[in-house]
Amino acid sequence: MTDAQSLQGPKALITGAGRGIGRALALGFARAGARVACAAAALVCDVTQPAQVDALCRAAHAAWNGLDLLVVNAGVDAEKSPVQASDPALWDRVLRTNLTGAYLCARAAIPYLKAAGGGHIIAIGSGMGRQGAAGAAAYCCSKAGLWMLTRVLAQELWTDGIAVNELIPGPVQTDMLRQARAQDPELPAAWQSEWIKDPADVVPLALFLAAQPPTGPTAQSFSLMRRDA
Repeated sequence: MTDAQSLQGPKALITGAGRGIGRALALGFARAGARVACAAAALVCDVTQPAQVDALCRAAHAAWNGLDLLVVNAGVDAEKSPVQASDPALWDRVLRTNLTGAYLCARAAIPYLKAAGGGHIIAIGSGMGRQGAAGAAAYCCSKAGLWMLTRVLAQELWTDGIAVNELIPGPVQTDMLRQARAQDPELPAAWQSEWIKDPADVVPLALFLAAQPPTGPTAQSFSLMRRDA
């Protein structure tokens, strides 16, 4: 759904909004009529730090006098390496950002979403959280955990009118994809049947999810991949 009228008024907080998919979502939501607080751009926040995440949600709520929508997008990847040769510090960094960071953001935003009478949480997931990928254990496990967190949150919050869903973009032309291609030159051949998107191509599905009634789909995964996620 790209109808700008469908999003007139919502107050959104988007993490990882400084570049890539997050930046495209922030611009797309703003053009569709939402009032957007951008973590990592307008608001600086390390999503692995509870105090900073709490302050972020307070600031977003204060700026717009409410919060209706949280998009959990902030994420990192580690250099490709088999588990045996991997760096535990990098494993911890990826899990803390992609999974613990999502947990902290949701935990901090929930009281404001409840106060607003309901809303949406959209988690930006990955097909690698389903399929796995050799040499990418930390990223795959973090995204698998994010999908389960999405489902648990949906179960906990449906009576509060808060819908929680996952959006799987598939491969997108971002710094993360360029890094993956540099580490594995064979990667493009493996994805020859995939749709390699620009960040803006993710926006319509995100708008569609945000435009659904809070009593609509929840605990669901919506994918832009051409292959099974």
